Amino acid sequence: MIIAVIVLLVVIILFLMLYNMSVHKKIDVYKNINQRITSLNVLQEFMSTIGEEKSADEKIKRINEILIEKYEIKYSTIVIYTGTEYTIKATNVDQKHWETLKSLHKEEIFRDSIQTATPKYITVEREGERLPYQKLEFGRAKSAMFFPLYIDNIYIGYWIIESGIPHDFDNVDTTILEVVKNNIVSVLKTIEKQSVVENIVRTDLFTNLKSAEYLYSEGKRFIDQYATSAICMFKIINIVDINENIGRHTGNDVITQISDLIKNNISEDYIFVRYMGPKFVIAFSGVEVGGVTEFMTDIKQKIENMNIEVNEQDLYENDDDNIIAKPKINVVVTTYYKGTPLEGVTKKLEEYLDNSNEESAINYI
Repeated sequence: MIIAVIVLLVVIILFLMLYNMSVHKKIDVYKNINQRITSLNVLQEFMSTIGEEKSADEKIKRINEILIEKYEIKYSTIVIYTGTEYTIKATNVDQKHWETLKSLHKEEIFRDSIQTATPKYITVEREGERLPYQKLEFGRAKSAMFFPLYIDNIYIGYWIIESGIPHDFDNVDTTILEVVKNNIVSVLKTIEKQSVVENIVRTDLFTNLKSAEYLYSEGKRFIDQYATSAICMFKIINIVDINENIGRHTGNDVITQISDLIKNNISEDYIFVRYMGPKFVIAFSGVEVGGVTEFMTDIKQKIENMNIEVNEQDLYENDDDNIIAKPKINVVVTTYYKGTPLEGVTKKLEEYLDNSNEESAINYI
């Protein structure tokens, strides 16, 4: 009888052990599926962030916020190497620690990670210890994972996540984090071009207007607040004649006086840039093409009624002090639809002006 009970108990114990193992496997499978679902949702949010009308820096910061929210990370920092210096692009760590975080490439413990493009996991073993890269802090981070970032085999910086708990990343699925890291790299690669455009915006010396790059970066974000906008480009068609027959300094005066005339007559809600040479662009945000006809007709008339005197620096080349410069312009307008390539629209307008003869009317294409 006792033997039968013992056998029964052994069978029950074995059954419970097998059942327990089965439950653990199911939990692991569930966790894995849940992590993959989370990663898919994160990727979708990454893509949504890329499409938002924000600056490149704002997008990187939002991506870091998504990582912190979705993966419940205590601290997350993205550091980019610009070619001359390391810059923190996104972090939720207090600013007093930034100098340390953007100098991790100097730490011996991370150098091999950067050279081999492999992640590095470090943690403390007991209270009172600190991570090797920590200089002035003890309690903030107790474990960290360091991921070097590469675009097309070119090192561009690193991503580091930290926790205030020792061994907090021991059971983290590193394959999932590798996917996350690759997604970060993909996003950085995607917004790299946007960042380049934003950083090459210049202010024109003569007119004090922004360059065309402004139109495609910050300007576009403002324009895209509306479903459609009217984009107008005009060209001073006789600027070459003025430069050759009167003088280049006078030609510069023509450009500055025309730009001043428009700046004094245009609403602050519209964007006015010097596109290239004698070409200028006005973006009438949220305005239908037909709504700019009267304004541009009036502007064209005012410009072509201007009598600009010869610049003093050009007088020695002209015997006749009574010579004046009378600018002429060609104007073309088209509709821009939110979300479409704005550079394609301006290219179409530029080609039209370059191929058109002197025209008196406002042209629409």
